[in-house]
Amino acid sequence: MKNHHTHTFRCKHALGEVDDYVRVALAQGLTVLGFADHTPLPGNRFLSTRMSLAELPGYVQAIAEAQQGYREITILKGMECEWMPEFHSFYQEVLLGEYAFDYLVLGCHFFPYNGDVLSSHVDLHTPRHLAAYTQHLVQSMRSGLFAFVAHPDLFGLTYLEWDENTEAAARDIIGTAKELGLPLEINGHGLVNRTVETARGPRPAYPWLPFWELVADYEVPVVVNSDAHHPQRVAQGLREGLELADSLGLTLADLTLREGG
Repeated sequence: MKNHHTHTFRCKHALGEVDDYVRVALAQGLTVLGFADHTPLPGNRFLSTRMSLAELPGYVQAIAEAQQGYREITILKGMECEWMPEFHSFYQEVLLGEYAFDYLVLGCHFFPYNGDVLSSHVDLHTPRHLAAYTQHLVQSMRSGLFAFVAHPDLFGLTYLEWDENTEAAARDIIGTAKELGLPLEINGHGLVNRTVETARGPRPAYPWLPFWELVADYEVPVVVNSDAHHPQRVAQGLREGLELADSLGLTLADLTLREGG
């Protein structure tokens, strides 16, 4: 099994150092472990949910030491990033350039709305919010910086019912992924740990089944990741996510080039 989405204590809402995750990953039979902690940002923006710029060298060093110390597993150096125009050069020149990250992951946790910046976790309730989220996510996807899109159906956490607005949003996101050849992520953290109550009963917040049925229609490749925030959860949801992909006839993305071979 492979997991390309792993966090560390540096994001302030996860536990564990790189080594802690690697040891559990080995015990659970993973062959590839990619770290994708929340990136620091210029000006230390959104600092409550990510590492500071001063912590970036330590994160890079911890991964490098694990790569040297654990040769029996492929360990990759990634970051999960919110895209905004003012961050583009930092991602391209510093993360991909100076620090030679193996890949960047697009995670749309915030989106602009009427001159403000809202949270995709708590502020996405209305069709207008959903349209703004979708527009920003599509623009972010077109930046050309990212290896895949994390939890593209994150809107299911607070937009509770599937309707014509969610279908339109899903088609915009999935259609853009198809056009760009950009894989979408089935997220194990949402599948295992996040349940929402709706008028139709409880469901996983994400992955949201109608979204992934549309992914199957568009034949967009997918990745399955744990989005682990604790070492013991490094493989959470991977088997279930792979079963979901298989049940819908989804194609797993080939990330071989991003794994160095």
